[in-house]
Amino acid sequence: MTDQLERRATRVGDPRHPLWAFLRRCRTWVDGYPSLRWVYRLAVALLGTVIIIVGVILIPLPGPGWLIVFLGVACLGTEFPAAHRVAAFMKRVLMRAMAWWRSRRAANTARATAAE
Repeated sequence: MTDQLERRATRVGDPRHPLWAFLRRCRTWVDGYPSLRWVYRLAVALLGTVIIIVGVILIPLPGPGWLIVFLGVACLGTEFPAAHRVAAFMKRVLMRAMAWWRSRRAANTARATAAE
């Protein structure tokens, strides 16, 4: 990753970034209106469900099917605690699998280097 791209990615992740401030203001405004809150939750539920369905359809095809499913669950997790727990569980499993894969790859590299 280039230095400029890395700095830009770090800036967007900063909670003081204007995008995050705008989203917080929008969320505060929505929370002030109970009927709008219901509509907002319904919209998030529909959007998350559609994203998950598209991801499930794409799983057998070449491409990012599982990634899209995880994105849909993360979208649902912004509003629903059960989906947030599922997303946290999936993240833990994915991190463990990545750590296992990296350790396996490092061991194979070390084994190949020792054999030479």
